[in-house]
Amino acid sequence: MPIRLNEREYMSADQSLVSREDLIEVACAASENAIAHHSNFHVGAALEDDDGKVHFGCNIESDSFGLTICAERVALTKALSEGVRKFTRIAIIGYSKGEDKFAAADTALGPCGACRQFLWEHCGDIEVIGGTDEGKIGKVWMLSELLPDAFTSLHNEMGN
Repeated sequence: MPIRLNEREYMSADQSLVSREDLIEVACAASENAIAHHSNFHVGAALEDDDGKVHFGCNIESDSFGLTICAERVALTKALSEGVRKFTRIAIIGYSKGEDKFAAADTALGPCGACRQFLWEHCGDIEVIGGTDEGKIGKVWMLSELLPDAFTSLHNEMGN
């Protein structure tokens, strides 16, 4: 049964943005909706925009593997399709629902290469929070650390 999540703003009394732990929590909840019938690897992502709103997504697998879409790109395309253009950070978490573990519990999950490029083009150098399969913060990077010398078109360099 899919879990219904509501995108909402997370703001504390001092007007700071949502905590890293809150983002991991939203990513965990989003991962429950993954369609991962081939890999059994459920991934969730929670993308925070400049206004503090959290957009989330899960991985959706296809029988034609090339058409599978990652949780990060689901969250980002949802936000972009709603007119959001500025982002601060993203949290990603994944875990296996099958017998095989893809990663140790203390290993942080980072975005795949395609997601790194897509995030770079549309978000710039945002913070990336890699969660463990136990719902903890495993590692925090800046996107530029994960994608040094990123491909950027002249169109993007000119700010268009």
